[in-house]
This record gives sequence, structure tokens and C-alpha cells, in this order.
Amino acid sequence: MVMRTQELNRIDTTHAAVVHSVKDHLSFLDEEIAALKKEIAALIKKNPDLKAKSDLLRSIPGIGQATIAAILSELALFENCGCVRKVVAYIGLAPREFTSGSSIKGKPRLSKVGSARMRKALYMPSLVSMQCNPLIITFCQRLRKKEKNGKVIVCAVMRKLVHIIFGILKSGRPFDPTFSVKMA
Repeated sequence: MVMRTQELNRIDTTHAAVVHSVKDHLSFLDEEIAALKKEIAALIKKNPDLKAKSDLLRSIPGIGQATIAAILSELALFENCGCVRKVVAYIGLAPREFTSGSSIKGKPRLSKVGSARMRKALYMPSLVSMQCNPLIITFCQRLRKKEKNGKVIVCAVMRKLVHIIFGILKSGRPFDPTFSVKMA
């Protein structure tokens, strides 16, 4: 995907004599990406455990096939960690406060120490979830009332999605938007 983006950017700046070669390379990359996606889907479909987990993850509004594949590739992380806080920290979505002595205090930021690939995989689903997932919509409304800015809300939604994914994979039950209402 990165190489495809590089080639797309290269088309605009390259010499006219080379444009045909870049377009050929782009079509080759598109074919390879499509073949890999089919292979991943076939692998998930063939393995009963992965298929069951994929079906569970598909029940979450906002989570698509690409995100499911990324989560399943890191499945050991979700299965072997007993605590969702460890998963959040591994992905790099845990807030990190900046303090220096008693006089300087900075804004808390994401640690970004962990898996950039998983953060990237969760970014678009968080934006989609903000529009179609009832739990996330309510969560976003609460954050907006607290006057949080857009990036903070998106990062909080990414973290919330990790919590939902962890809970669904641990419990083995599909997503239920009324779950938090039932627990209250």
C-alpha cells in the first residue's frame, strides 16, 4: 500500500516519458494487493477459529474487513493479555503526561510507543464508528460536551474500540449496543 501511494504521487511529478512505466507498475501493484486480499480472506474463511472471531468482529459497527484482518494478525495480543490496559499500551493509545518537576506541566499526549500499524488500522474505523455505532456516538457527545477537540475525540474512540474488541474476543459474544444500558 505504501509503495502504491508513492507511485501515485510520482505520476504527477515524473517526466512524460516515464508515466507509462509508473502506470504499469501501479496496475501490477493493484493486482498484487487484490490477490493478497483474496488470500487473506481465504485463509480466514478456511480456519474455523479465525472465521468465528471474524464474524464476532464484523458485528461491531464501523469495523470492516481490512481492520478485521489487521486485528486477527495481532490476535495473540488480544488473547494472551489478561488486561485491556496492556493491549491499549501496546498499541500506543495510552495517554502519557508530561511533567518536569513542580513548575512545568505539559498537555497529556498519546504515548505512540507501540504498534503504529494497529493505530493506523484503527483510525478509519474510529471515524466511521463516530457516525454509525450507537455506543461511540454517545461517547463522542459526552466528550464534545467537555469541549474536547477532534483529535482527542478520535484517539479516545480508537481506545474505546480496542476495549470493545477486547471484550468481544474475550467473551465470545457479538456486539450488543445495549450492553452498557443493561449493566447500569
